[in-house]
Amino acid sequence: MRRSGNSLQLIRAADYGIRALVHLAGLPEGGRMLLPELARATGVPPSFLSKVLQELCHAGFVASFRGQAGGFAILENGRRATVSAVIAAVDSPIRLNLCLAPGRSCDRKADCPAHPVWVRAQMALLRVLDAQTIADLATESAAKAN
Repeated sequence: MRRSGNSLQLIRAADYGIRALVHLAGLPEGGRMLLPELARATGVPPSFLSKVLQELCHAGFVASFRGQAGGFAILENGRRATVSAVIAAVDSPIRLNLCLAPGRSCDRKADCPAHPVWVRAQMALLRVLDAQTIADLATESAAKAN
């Protein structure tokens, strides 16, 4: 997540990664798409999508194939991936505040009245993002298209 103007937002790569995975999950079993086709279908610039797909391949969510029958295909791990897992794969784990990062310590944590609020807000956000898988989103997308 990055700060954009006055708001806290997901980085663009996370949004693009979720778009790409949802689209790939909507293909018939074993379906593949070439980068230019996937970029058009998701509205993502091809050069940026290429970098995002590299991260998704590295995370084990997508496979890349070369040759005439090449392209990108979603793997079972990609279908089962939660939204938060995809965000972590292309950016980093979600932290609403630095004091919530594992291994990090804030000298004021014990006395900070806001710390429990950050903890509860983080837990609520992660509950929502962990409750939705790419397969869920692809199913919802297909239902809306019909």
